[in-house]
Amino acid sequence: MEETQLQPAKSPPAELKELKKPEKAWYAVYTNSRAEKRVSDRINELDIETFLPLQKTLRQWSDRKKVIEKPLISSYVFVKIIPREYFEVRKIDGVVKFIMIQGKPVPIPEAQINNLRILCGSDAEVEVSADVYEKGDMVEVMVGSLTGLRGELIRVGRKHKVVIRIIQPGMNLTVDIKTNAIRKLEKNKDI
Repeated sequence: MEETQLQPAKSPPAELKELKKPEKAWYAVYTNSRAEKRVSDRINELDIETFLPLQKTLRQWSDRKKVIEKPLISSYVFVKIIPREYFEVRKIDGVVKFIMIQGKPVPIPEAQINNLRILCGSDAEVEVSADVYEKGDMVEVMVGSLTGLRGELIRVGRKHKVVIRIIQPGMNLTVDIKTNAIRKLEKNKDI
């Protein structure tokens, strides 16, 4: 009779040896209007890390002025979760949805959250704008001594320096003005 030798069991591939613990990532949660603080508090009650970027702003009523903290980005709260906590957050009253691309929540890099923290900790006046200005846009200055000035946007540079063509090519005017002080004009408007 032949003796059969037992072969040592093959070890599993290296990637299967260690089960990876799911890593937490930041996600943006869209909330009902003016429900950001309440949603953030409810998520914190579940021992889930949240970040609600707040900005101090001076609010004036007819009888008084008061410094208040308001959300930097309306209707958004950021949560740091592992995938299985998604449904816990989603069912909280006031949560509308996660920000998704192709049906999956979009993770937000830690560096972007850190940037928001720096902005919130500074005394800079931050204004969120969805406007994207491009070369060739027709714009109008909306605030300050240049209110009403219209022209073609040539370039948006550092420190919000806007270069506007006022009269004709070669006749450019450089204006040191914040981009939130201008507005884009409709394409077919005469200047």
